[in-house]
Amino acid sequence: MLFVLFPALASRLRPACAWLALGLVAVASASAQALLAPDWSRSLVNIEVTYKLHDALQPWNDPTRAIRKHGLVISPDEVLTTAQYLPTHTLVRLQKGGRGRWYDARVKWWDAQSNLALLTTAAPDFWTGLQPAALATDASRAAGLEIVRWRDGNLENRRVEFGRYTVADGTLGFAPHLLLEVGTDLTGLGWSEIVTRGSSVVGMTTYAGTRTAGVLPAAFIRRVLQAYRDNKYTGLGYFDFVWQPGANPALLAELGLPGAPRGAVVQAPGKESDPAKAPKVGDILLEIDGFAIDSEGDYLDPDFGHLQLENLPNRAHFAGDTLRMKVRRGTEELTLDYTIPKADFADELVPRELFDTPPAYVVAGGLVFQPLSQSFLRGWGEEWRKFAPFRLQYYQFAPAGDERDALVVLTGVLPDEANLGYQDAAMLVVDRVNGRAVATLADLVAALKTPSEGDVHRIEFMRGRNLQRILLDAATLDAATARVVEHYGIPAATRL
Repeated sequence: MLFVLFPALASRLRPACAWLALGLVAVASASAQALLAPDWSRSLVNIEVTYKLHDALQPWNDPTRAIRKHGLVISPDEVLTTAQYLPTHTLVRLQKGGRGRWYDARVKWWDAQSNLALLTTAAPDFWTGLQPAALATDASRAAGLEIVRWRDGNLENRRVEFGRYTVADGTLGFAPHLLLEVGTDLTGLGWSEIVTRGSSVVGMTTYAGTRTAGVLPAAFIRRVLQAYRDNKYTGLGYFDFVWQPGANPALLAELGLPGAPRGAVVQAPGKESDPAKAPKVGDILLEIDGFAIDSEGDYLDPDFGHLQLENLPNRAHFAGDTLRMKVRRGTEELTLDYTIPKADFADELVPRELFDTPPAYVVAGGLVFQPLSQSFLRGWGEEWRKFAPFRLQYYQFAPAGDERDALVVLTGVLPDEANLGYQDAAMLVVDRVNGRAVATLADLVAALKTPSEGDVHRIEFMRGRNLQRILLDAATLDAATARVVEHYGIPAATRL
């Protein structure tokens, strides 16, 4: 009737009705998405970790510190988080809803190289109302990524930009593996916040940089967890040889490779792999695990695009698996069955982490000795790379000059009549004690049992511009050590 009686009015109302209908559809669609979107407050929890620190100057002390991070409920009785701060924990607690009661928890499993951990709690009330989250199954580069975290008791969702998939050492370990970089202006990240898209979790943050954050991708997390659940996780592996990109045509021509630049050139052999099955110096890596290696040292990953070849030991394998390599050696092309070495901190001259025991030390006549490790260097604070002694940091990147696989440092001197004149000696790397090469504290203790000629202990240090040797009276050393331990309130003279 309206269109018959008032045709002009009807013509004006038709567009308005159409826009109204579209608006109702949009509202309905948004409402449906809201209903489908997960309530991350039911999956994301807070974690409080109290952990031991390494006192670089007084290693017999065991100071503690507490931090808070995030965890993700992934099953009815498991919380996923990063392994950071958990290896030396003394107490772990969980909190749901961003505020309120804390529940005592235990660490069910952790792995330093992958930087992953699983927590649980025996408190039934904690699990009430929580919902396991789904880890993403794809590697899409689509927009719509968000970081979700608890902040001052409120759940915060903020959009972040997809950056790239890359390969880098882990935050705790040194085995290179897949990482996702996202761009963001947010600060205070790197505490296991989750990155989401739609109803699934794309990854979990592991570090924060300037306008970027590093994320452990869901694909990597799923594979490690599945191997752990199947009792097949042997640890992450790595290539123990050194290589450079094969981008220089003259270099490749000298090594006998015709045609366009391609492959990666081996510069130094590995120490952990079987020499008969490992690439040698001058070999050109042409293909690894079926993937062609380009002149940048990259391969084309079907899921994540161009990635550095260092990802291949952990892409579809773990430590101990065999990886087939095609190499060019002079005029021949060879196929090698390379056994992937396990990433083990004990294989490093300066171990990045020492988790198995409390900080070790030896006090002898007031001289304090410790193993050289990165945990010791971190005793100089958050900016330890700037403030820790340069000569000690140097050994992270260079060999000791011989075949020893560890180092001992004189870290300081507790003044006593037995060490007069040496009170300022500190941060010196031990070379020999009584003529014996010293690589470990056990070597040091053994060497001190046999004095040098003249009934003295001769302690020699690596060459440098500082003090080169210390002499101690062997006859009075034990009495001096006992006196120092008592005067300075040290629990024991030795902790190995």
